[in-house]
Amino acid sequence: MPTRSEAILLFACAAMLLAAVFAPPLAQPAHLHDFADRRVLWGVPFALDVLSNLPFAFAGVLGLHALQGLPARSVDATERACARLFFIGLLVTTAASAWYHLQPSDAGLAIDRGGMAIAFAGLLALLAATRVSARAGIALGAAVLLLAPASVATWYQTGNVLPWAIVQFGGIAVIVLVLATTRVRPGALDVRWSLVLLAYAVAKWLEVNDHAIFEASGELLSGHTLKHVLAAAAAWPVIAAVNGPVRRQNGPRAPAHAA
Repeated sequence: MPTRSEAILLFACAAMLLAAVFAPPLAQPAHLHDFADRRVLWGVPFALDVLSNLPFAFAGVLGLHALQGLPARSVDATERACARLFFIGLLVTTAASAWYHLQPSDAGLAIDRGGMAIAFAGLLALLAATRVSARAGIALGAAVLLLAPASVATWYQTGNVLPWAIVQFGGIAVIVLVLATTRVRPGALDVRWSLVLLAYAVAKWLEVNDHAIFEASGELLSGHTLKHVLAAAAAWPVIAAVNGPVRRQNGPRAPAHAA
């Protein structure tokens, strides 16, 4: 039988799935590919929107390195797998988003969203594994890995972006719901999810104000470029949580003796 926390999570996910299937379709904004900063630098079109994906790769590499140094018994195997999926998703997102921004189009955006789906799956699975149960983490991660690409395919084939919007914003709603109804499981990775939410919220605001920020900065940096940096910053609370057991295992560094 599911626990109370598992039942709440299951009900929320079922409600979002029903909304994605039966709610009225939603059209994607017509000017979605109209980015503010169209400069070509070093032969790279949309250069800063392309290169600003590098922080995703940096965070992904750091996270995987931290996991590699994590003692085997210090963290539950499910949490380790969920965190690894998230960090791998960041690396895939780096390549997929850079590919899209080189020549923005619906086809490229489908690839971009596919990369994001992997990172979302790992992040939401880690949330469930650390605060609900290991089996909830596995189930939620598998569901997002399956349904997020399906939502991208639905949008690409029909123009209905609602299922993908539910994946994105429904995922944020799931984080808020789980934080409001659970506590960190004993011995689990203690991710500061409030910082993850803050970074994501600021990133979305920057994205919406792409042109306004580009003009306000004297055409130095666009909102979309900064959005990539802030979205990558959402990985730092996860990396810090992974590094916690490493620091506890190694203990405090002994002070150096004077010569």
